[in-house]
Amino acid sequence: MSLPASSSSERLSLAEVGAIIAIVLIWGINNAAAKVATEVLPPLLVAGLRFSMAALVLVPFLRPRITAWKSLGLLILLGGPIHFGLIYVGYWLADDLSPFVVAQQMWIPFTALISFLVLGERLPRMAVIGLVVAFVGVAWMSLDPRAMRDGLPIVLGLMAGLAWAGSTVLARRMQGVSPFTMQGLLALVTAPVMLLGSWLFEDGQVAAMQASGPLVWASVVWAGLVSSVSATALLFWLVQRRQAGRVTPYLLATPLVSVAIGVGLMGDVLTPQILAGGAIALAGVGLVALAERGLRAGVNVR
Repeated sequence: MSLPASSSSERLSLAEVGAIIAIVLIWGINNAAAKVATEVLPPLLVAGLRFSMAALVLVPFLRPRITAWKSLGLLILLGGPIHFGLIYVGYWLADDLSPFVVAQQMWIPFTALISFLVLGERLPRMAVIGLVVAFVGVAWMSLDPRAMRDGLPIVLGLMAGLAWAGSTVLARRMQGVSPFTMQGLLALVTAPVMLLGSWLFEDGQVAAMQASGPLVWASVVWAGLVSSVSATALLFWLVQRRQAGRVTPYLLATPLVSVAIGVGLMGDVLTPQILAGGAIALAGVGLVALAERGLRAGVNVR
């Protein structure tokens, strides 16, 4: 028997708080794990391995009863091969993890903007302010000489965020398709596309896999099973109990975990300008998340 959804006005239970903390930690660590993996393995190969593992777990649970296959296909294309292809190439190119992770969070403002421009949804004043603040923050962060070394990865992060926003808007319009179905189909499609891309555009895969140590393989397994499956299951449990907008703002702590790992363990350097710009960007994203209570967090697969 499923539990009834909790009222959005009620205080979060200890179990719900624990689930939010677990998701934030899992996703925050996953960003660092992706950087670790792509320093040894080709990026498209990492993405292919990740979603191959996720598909093995998720596909047996697929019970698709879908009529809007065109919309679902576009959702999977944007949120799967395009989004994760850009993301993993960005990790591979980035010198520092922190600016790239902050840029990825722009998917939330992009989602609000696309919903307004394409679907005609209302854009609250707080969301407009948040959009402006977020873009100013990213621009200010990117103009720092240290961050400019990662100019291309930051652009790739923004493009990946735009693709993810498009898939999120499509997911919000899908009726009768469970998030697990979308998750499983996304993994089923993304895995072979990424592996094919690796075969066509990358080389040295076998040698790289042979040279990979336990930490690299642990990073791939973390992405494929812990992040794509376990964290997503926790998120689905949360949004079945709470409105998605009640949970989403808390998940914005994820980049803080990644930044802490990047600075503490991976040698990232945060200049005052990068730090200020990143903080401004995340504040703007937070304003949008608080304003857009209807954002669907239930399809996030990070």
